[in-house]
Amino acid sequence: MIRSMTGFGRAESIGDMFALTVEARSVNHRNLDIAVRLPAVLASLEMEARRLIQSRLERGRIDVTVQLAPAAGQSAQAVRVNTALARRYLAEARALASELGLNEDGTLAWLLERPGVIQLEDAPSLDVAAAWPRLAQALGDALDALVARRTAEGAALDSELRGLVAELAAQTSAMAGRAPLAAARRGERLRERLRALLGEIPLDEARIITEMAVWAQKTDVTEELARLRAHLDDFALTLDKGGPVGRQLDFLIQELNREVNTVAAKADDLELSQAALGAKGVLEKMREQVQNLE
Repeated sequence: MIRSMTGFGRAESIGDMFALTVEARSVNHRNLDIAVRLPAVLASLEMEARRLIQSRLERGRIDVTVQLAPAAGQSAQAVRVNTALARRYLAEARALASELGLNEDGTLAWLLERPGVIQLEDAPSLDVAAAWPRLAQALGDALDALVARRTAEGAALDSELRGLVAELAAQTSAMAGRAPLAAARRGERLRERLRALLGEIPLDEARIITEMAVWAQKTDVTEELARLRAHLDDFALTLDKGGPVGRQLDFLIQELNREVNTVAAKADDLELSQAALGAKGVLEKMREQVQNLE
């Protein structure tokens, strides 16, 4: 099955201390172009992430964003109470109250407001080596979702392209059917012109046949039509093969276009020219669709 180059995937991996969120987006690109945005603490894992992406995709602009946050119930900072310092505050307050003959007024709220009693500390640092399996899982799941989306769009493109191949095959048959008639009409036009020029003078059939042979050689499109059919067969077989076929189909589009342009250039018949122009229109639609394929 063929795949498009546009898609989106998102996945999460939640641990005891941290949660990872991975988002992967892809759009059309001639080659595989990867951009990975990681939190600073995970920056050393970029090459591993790139290798994982490269193992799953072959074409497209891939943007991967990884977010790191504390797990539910966790905080980026830990709160610690300096109990020893609180005791010292309370002891000094009581001693001062006794010395000055004042009533003791050491409430809990007052103690917690004293400088240094409540302390914020950084949460335990992340073990980067241990974080890779969790990141790999989340990234793999996000890529699975992205590939599924690309595959679904690829199925729609496959159906569209097969319809266009059938349409181009019909145009090719029309050109093949018109070519012999165009040759016969060409010979008749030559005779009419000579009669107009020579009047009552008898026509030299040998010379007419020679001129028609020369003209036929210049305007014969048999080989071009044969190659056109062969390229169409290759196109259909490539669609059947599936997988990353965008580059191969793009090459076949160029070859098909070359043959159709040659037929159009050689055509000296209105209906044959119209069929060639119709084929070029179909080819342009095929080219637009192929540009979306991996």
